[in-house]
Amino acid sequence: MQRIWAMIVKEMWAVLRDPKARLVLVAPPLIQLFIFAYATTLDVKHVDIGLLDRSSGAHSSELVSRIAGSPYFRHIVPFENFGQLRKAIDLQKVHAALVIDEDFDARLARGEPATLGLVLDGRRSNASQIVNGYVSRIAGEMGLELLPPRMQAAAGGSTVTNWFNPTLSYFWFTLPSLVALITSVSGLAVTSQSVARERELGTFDQLMVSPLRVHEILIGKMVPPLIIGMLNGSIYLIVAPVFFGVPFTGSVLLFFPALFMYMLTVIGIGMFISALSQTQQQAFLGMFLAAVPLIILSGYATPIDNMPGWLQIVTYADPARYFIVIVQGLFLKAMPASVVFSQLWPLFVIACITLSAAAWLFRARME
Repeated sequence: MQRIWAMIVKEMWAVLRDPKARLVLVAPPLIQLFIFAYATTLDVKHVDIGLLDRSSGAHSSELVSRIAGSPYFRHIVPFENFGQLRKAIDLQKVHAALVIDEDFDARLARGEPATLGLVLDGRRSNASQIVNGYVSRIAGEMGLELLPPRMQAAAGGSTVTNWFNPTLSYFWFTLPSLVALITSVSGLAVTSQSVARERELGTFDQLMVSPLRVHEILIGKMVPPLIIGMLNGSIYLIVAPVFFGVPFTGSVLLFFPALFMYMLTVIGIGMFISALSQTQQQAFLGMFLAAVPLIILSGYATPIDNMPGWLQIVTYADPARYFIVIVQGLFLKAMPASVVFSQLWPLFVIACITLSAAAWLFRARME
């Protein structure tokens, strides 16, 4: 234990000796949390929509007024013909264009159904589908109000209840996921540099001739990034509810063991990269090579169910996949311990594999 403690103290000094390095370990992840929380949103707002109104009646004016009053739309750009509409969409001056036919008001006045045309920019397919939903909902609500009272009662309606995220705020979705992703990147960054830094500074040979055993060296090198990752995770646990209003409804006693196990998997990957690298530059490139698939395959940006079947199988090796489920569940759903453990045991298996691979490679390099 004395040798392990001495190795831990030595590694902590190596990480914290430089005041700038101490600042980099905490400040950038915190800044990233604030920036990414606002940047990574799937909300479609401030949309410019075109209008080709060939009816110019009271009903069409009412529809346009409702669209203009929606918080999702910014400007309504009027067009006189289809040529102007096509050019505006080609140049991406508008995201969509609403086309109202000549008989729109006349058909509604006779009590007949009327149709609308909506031209969408297919180059931005996801945003176009959302804009289509906005316009369809506004037009549907107006059409329901135009029905006679008896038909309105017959048509009825639907009551939507959004469990776990009543306001459908993307902060509530992105913040828990960012806790997982930013802690993993910072943990990889610190761990991947440890052995490579020893090689560049020429102190790796001193470790080889020291009385320290391989497991003692590895433990000493793993503890500092583990402490830093746990510290960052604790800060995020406070920042998310206080500054962003994202509730933490689960148990802290479940959050920290899950974070601890996740950090072990990340540290194992980082140690493997560091043992494989000869220079810190190689370690940085290796960290980047591991971090990108770790994030993309986690299900944060796109649902795993939407990926090809063979790629869904690959995601089972991604520790971020399981930890994001745990963090989102603890933040929003008060996830019970049984469900947390169902996601925790794969992290334990991955941690055993990554740490064992790192230890084997480190021992082979020492020999």
